Amino acid sequence: MGWFYLCVAGLLEIGWAIGLKYTEEFSRPWPSAWTVLAMIGSLYFLALGLRTIPVGTGYAVWTGIGVVGTALLGIVLFAESTSLPRLASLVLIILGIIGLKASS
Repeated sequence: MGWFYLCVAGLLEIGWAIGLKYTEEFSRPWPSAWTVLAMIGSLYFLALGLRTIPVGTGYAVWTGIGVVGTALLGIVLFAESTSLPRLASLVLIILGIIGLKASS
């Protein structure tokens, strides 16, 4: 269950990172509320996942899921750069996540 919790935490991290863009410096109540709830949920599920996953592995995977997901949604939602070095870097992060999962 630890890896499931960690994946949920990573998805919620993506949600709050993207949500920050819509809060307009926390001046919009509903996007702000959803963003804060996603932050709390992300940390909660991270804590659940760390019950059975080493902290270094769990934190790295949680952060990696958030980084890759947020970058990909940034491309889709906000027309951010799709340069080859950027995409290659995201692939390296994904390979790192796979490597951490395989080695633990």
